[in-house]
Amino acid sequence: MRLYRLLTLAAPIAMLLPLSAQAAWPPGARDQYMNECIATATQSVDKATAQTHCTCGANVIEKKFSTAETKELNSQTAEGGALRARLLKEIDASCTAKK
Repeated sequence: MRLYRLLTLAAPIAMLLPLSAQAAWPPGARDQYMNECIATATQSVDKATAQTHCTCGANVIEKKFSTAETKELNSQTAEGGALRARLLKEIDASCTAKK
């Protein structure tokens, strides 16, 4: 009986653990991402569209990448390249309007 009570308490905690893995942006990194993203995006779309898309991308990073992965995205290593490819895929899935 005690084991059952322990399991009923532990199950919700175990389900919440993945939420704690979400990224905390390194200081200034979100602003840097937004500035660079908007500057690049406004070369092909209007500023409002760029702002919307870049905000969505920042939210994807925050929700789907760890803090270490967020830092690695800015590096020039092979791991950073693989993460950038994953990021583009995640942004495409989350931020691109489906027709």
